[in-house]
Amino acid sequence: MVASQSAVGDFDAPSTWLMAMELRAPWEFGAVLPAWFTLQSAPKGDGHPVIVFPGLAASDASTMPLRSYLSGRGYKASGWKQGFNFGPRAGVLKNAKWQLEEAAASSGKKVSLIGWSLGGIYARELAKEMPELVRSVITLGTPFSGSPKSTNAWRIYELTSGRDIRRETSQYDLPTAPGAPTTSIFSRTDGVVAWQASVQAPCKRNPHTENIEVLASHVGLGLNPSTWWAVADRLAQPEGAWKRFVRKGGLHGVVFPDPHR
Repeated sequence: MVASQSAVGDFDAPSTWLMAMELRAPWEFGAVLPAWFTLQSAPKGDGHPVIVFPGLAASDASTMPLRSYLSGRGYKASGWKQGFNFGPRAGVLKNAKWQLEEAAASSGKKVSLIGWSLGGIYARELAKEMPELVRSVITLGTPFSGSPKSTNAWRIYELTSGRDIRRETSQYDLPTAPGAPTTSIFSRTDGVVAWQASVQAPCKRNPHTENIEVLASHVGLGLNPSTWWAVADRLAQPEGAWKRFVRKGGLHGVVFPDPHR
């Protein structure tokens, strides 16, 4: 892990109103059905392995819909296989590294890593530590560029992990992007994580970084059809030929707002 610390933003956690709007998550998943035809027109994959890390206090059950969709697009998608994510307890990071090594060895291909919220921290840090095995990194509402308390979940983190969040995060240079192509998908109506904390600043070390904005709740990010489309589009890029996400006109431009506005 990188020891030096890049600057982080001191952003306020989302408001109570945005927290209340998290209740819309089931409707986001319900939107998958009417969007199914469009989702099936997303680019097909090349069969490379993908590991999806769940968010805080969530398990592989939460990422099953996304993984099922990605499997249907031609990827070998798997969960993290470590039960509920209660932080980097003893053995968690070691097992994650072993899973990444095994996926790369068994497939003979580099692995793409997807992480939802806290799971995105795992994905980014694994990619920094084992760059030779990682093809791309995609995070969903992951707070890597804000202070530890720029979220409404830090108390839950400390309660479930038994760790001080400031001491925990001070060990890593979270804002610095991994060397692999890195995409941060975020929502300005995220009720758990300050959206600014999920925005990747330009990185001299890796010019292959980008931010994609979607209209979603935090709890619904991994269940939202626009997120699924963006993930499939990013994963389908040929290795070594990465290009930034292109926002188009019409409805596409509404579903994916300009993240730099």
